[in-house]
Amino acid sequence: MINVGVIGLGMMGQTHLDVYAKRSDVKVVAISDRDPARLSGKVRAAGNVEGQAQGAFDLSQAKAYEEGMDLIKDKSVDLVDICLATPLHVEYAIAALKRGKHVLVEKPLARTAKDAQKLAKVAAKSKGLAMCAMCMRFWPGWTWLKEAVEKQTYGPVRSASFKRLATMPPGGFYANGELSGGAILDLHLHDADFVQFVFGPPAAVFSRGYSKTSGAIDHVFTQYLYEADGAAPLITAEGTWAMAAPYEFRMQYAANFDRATAVFDLLSPTPLVLYRDGQKETIPLGTALGYELEIAYFLDCIARGEPPTTVTLDDAANAIKLIEAEAKSVETGKIVRLK
Repeated sequence: MINVGVIGLGMMGQTHLDVYAKRSDVKVVAISDRDPARLSGKVRAAGNVEGQAQGAFDLSQAKAYEEGMDLIKDKSVDLVDICLATPLHVEYAIAALKRGKHVLVEKPLARTAKDAQKLAKVAAKSKGLAMCAMCMRFWPGWTWLKEAVEKQTYGPVRSASFKRLATMPPGGFYANGELSGGAILDLHLHDADFVQFVFGPPAAVFSRGYSKTSGAIDHVFTQYLYEADGAAPLITAEGTWAMAAPYEFRMQYAANFDRATAVFDLLSPTPLVLYRDGQKETIPLGTALGYELEIAYFLDCIARGEPPTTVTLDDAANAIKLIEAEAKSVETGKIVRLK
């Protein structure tokens, strides 16, 4: 049995609690939030994706701490799940690792790539295992794409476009670009990371974007530039939280292979469709969300005593480095090469 403590009871903290509530191999023994209303359950954060933050866990069943550092000191906690505001991730994760805890950190791993790399170095020398919750690496339909690209099931990929479109999330954290990093970091990071996960790190990026509310980049469109002996794939991603309410959250991709086209649309009753040989085929997907699958994977790593490989802290740090290159491209209007 793995005893879990969750710090931060916002949308993602509640979503993680939902996942733990379904499992018999873990027990949530402690929770923490500085907001007394959230800590008591009088106020519960809502999600923007169906299935998020359902309130499946009874908060009264766990010890409650207003300060997350006190939860970290709790000797009964084996795994610290950190769902705090991004600028606090590194401080709390390092504190937990230094006490020998296992650590799951929500994305982005840190506010800057430099801070993320600092955390990765500490984790590499720590007793406990650590992972960043990069859920798209586990999301049904997206894992299908990863496998199809690697195996070249339908031939090489000629082009792929990714879209993550939303309205501004509620709350002062998101509206403050200094804290959240804007949509480019908090939202678009998912697709930037998935691009490097599937196609490897690009040689360069060319981005356009603008700020609408947060003061940081709230809408970005990026072309990922690859160098290849043959025809390099055309890879793009668009991310925004600048859409007008009540625009529904959209998560999509279209991948064009030599012999097929795959389209994913989260809002569709059949999210993943494959077009090939003159036929339209619906690809069946499981009902689990990426959050459930990523946590299951990390718990299995802990049980086996083996560090995560599907996503490492170095991967998470490199995703932020990629975002920072995109931001530089937006600011300068130039192609930015990655070192």
